[in-house]
Amino acid sequence: MANADSVWLSVISFFEIGQKVRQGKWPEMTPFVEDLPVLLKRQGGLEADLDGSICLEAGLSPWTHRDPFDRIIAVTARQRGFLLVTADVTLGALVPSVW
Repeated sequence: MANADSVWLSVISFFEIGQKVRQGKWPEMTPFVEDLPVLLKRQGGLEADLDGSICLEAGLSPWTHRDPFDRIIAVTARQRGFLLVTADVTLGALVPSVW
């Protein structure tokens, strides 16, 4: 990522992180969660917004991957031509990725 021209984050990731913090599944993120959009911008990252075509494709795609957040993230990367940074081999099979 250090050599990338730009780093994009699907905005659904903010929702997923917030939900994990609220549910107590990611307590280490608690001190940072409310500032994540500001931190992303401060570090030079960009927000990849959702639109109807992303949401619809994520819902209709015949992939066996059931996590709705991951489906939206994968489709966002695919539609926008982004290389997805993930350790999830299932997602890596859906869109070009690196880890």
